[in-house]
Formats: sequence, C-alpha cells, structure tokens
Amino acid sequence: MLDQRIAEEMAERLAVINRSFADTALVAAHPDTSREILVQSGKCFNISVLSPSPDDILNCADESLDCLVSLLDLQTINDVPGHLAQAARALRPDGLALFAFFAGETLRELREAWLTAEAELTGGATPRVAPMIDLRESGALLQRAGLALPVADMDRVTLRYDNALALMAEIKAAGFSNPLIGRTSRITPRRLVQRVAQVYQERFADPDGRIRVTLEVAWAMAWKPHASQQQPLKPGSAKMRLADALRVKDGE
Repeated sequence: MLDQRIAEEMAERLAVINRSFADTALVAAHPDTSREILVQSGKCFNISVLSPSPDDILNCADESLDCLVSLLDLQTINDVPGHLAQAARALRPDGLALFAFFAGETLRELREAWLTAEAELTGGATPRVAPMIDLRESGALLQRAGLALPVADMDRVTLRYDNALALMAEIKAAGFSNPLIGRTSRITPRRLVQRVAQVYQERFADPDGRIRVTLEVAWAMAWKPHASQQQPLKPGSAKMRLADALRVKDGE
C-alpha cells in the first residue's frame, strides 16, 4: 500500500516537469511499481534500478544520469551530505534529483511507546527509532551538495494496523528495522515488547481497537546547475526602488 502511494506521488511530481530524461536511475528497495510508473510516464528512458547500498555508496559514474529518483532510502544513510554530493556528481548539467524519505514525526507513536515501556521496566531507554531529517534542513542539504533550485514539501500519512506487533513485524519485513549504531545488542525481553504493544494500544488506538501510525514522507527536488536555469539577480542590479514598486512614500 505504501509503495503504491509513493509511486503515485512520484508520478504527480514528474507530471509537472515539461521535459524527458534519457538516462534515469531509480533507487528503491521495492522498485517494481515505481519503475512501471516511470515507464508509463513517457519521460524516463533507459531506467536503471539500484538497490539501496549498505555502505552509502551510490554506485553511479560521474555525469552518467539525467534523472535520479531515490525512494525511501535517504533516511537510512549515515552521511547524508556526502550521499547527496554523490548524487550531484552522478547527474549531468540540468539533471534532476528527486528524493522521497521518511522525515519529521514519522513513527512518533512507536517512539513514545518504546520510551515509556523501557522507562517503566528498565529505568532507562536505548535508541529504538532513528531520528528523522527535518524538512527545513533538506533544501540547505541539497544546496550544500551542489544542487540548485531546491524545492521540498511534506506528505503526511496516517496508516492503521491491528496492533503494534503487526506494525513492528512489517517494519522488519520492509528492511526498516533499527539501523542505529548505538542500539542495544541484547535480545529484547518478551515482556518489554508486550508492554510496548500495551502502551501503544492505550494511547493510540481508535474506537475499533486498531492503532494509528503517523508517517511523514518528505519530497525534495533539485537540479544540477546549468547556464539555462534561472539565476538570482546581482545585488544592486534592481531598476526600481522597493518603495516605488509597493507605491508607498518614503518614511511610511
């Protein structure tokens, strides 16, 4: 269900771009639906599918791509600025980079349930849910990597599951289990997992007993710099005073 939604959102964003891309790379753990939509769009050709790399290496030659689409991978990267710089190098001038990644308050309910349960049973807490990239940081990260004209927005999704155990099982099956180096290496006691599920149920269940899960998917898009792109005016080059443009008198 989530893969389908992400693929549809990707299609909507590509639909407003009035150009095509000769060489495209799709980075996704579950690429089938997204690849099919890229083909159907008629804008992306010679599509290469790349599995997310466990060592943050993009595995694309410099200036080999006209479009790079990365779906639900960036939040697992250790060195985000470095990874984005790799993406920038892989693009040809005026190439497009489009990233979708978990951000903001994704899994906030699960994080709260773990913190509460561990505090009750162990008197402390260990990292269980990785911190998410803040949407406000994404534009600056893209520019720092050498990309231009960054645009970012957030898609908030609320999913429902039978219980927290079903949610955690799907997270594990999707390959999004705890990636933090600082996570505990000890086997998690059954009673702790059961208490997490209880806390989740008590705080975040709907009247029908199913639990709510918050996902915030950030979409960030930018371009490899090119002379044809819009450029900011140089300071002092304006031909009209701001006061005149606003039709106000000096001192008002």
